[in-house]
Amino acid sequence: MDTDNIQNNAKPDPDEIKELLDSDEMDTPTLPEDQDTSQHSAPLSSQRQRGLEFLYDVSLQISVEVGRSKILLKDLLKMGEGYVIELDKLAGEPLDLYVNSKLIAKGEAVMVGDKFGIRLTEVVSPSDRIEQLG
Repeated sequence: MDTDNIQNNAKPDPDEIKELLDSDEMDTPTLPEDQDTSQHSAPLSSQRQRGLEFLYDVSLQISVEVGRSKILLKDLLKMGEGYVIELDKLAGEPLDLYVNSKLIAKGEAVMVGDKFGIRLTEVVSPSDRIEQLG
């Protein structure tokens, strides 16, 4: 097998994803109420597979980034309890929300019961998210 072909198939084609997103509802056929659906089960199931529904159960890794910093190895080895690392973001700046290491949105920290959460204030447009795939 050609290894280039395998690697090309590992990532979805951004044009294909854009087409699926644009045709979200258009691929689901509607039949008249009086028509028997049992005759059409095979074509309907094959058409449904082309939609995005098959992706709904895919697990995604979500992370929220407060900020970043670069440090020297010698400073890393000196770290202990109470050590403070200065980050590149100012207090009050939005946090970054990443899904599978891709920036998806920005937001502010909130408390949800005893846990932290993020309230989204700015979401990256779908076209920009698709461009990040390629």
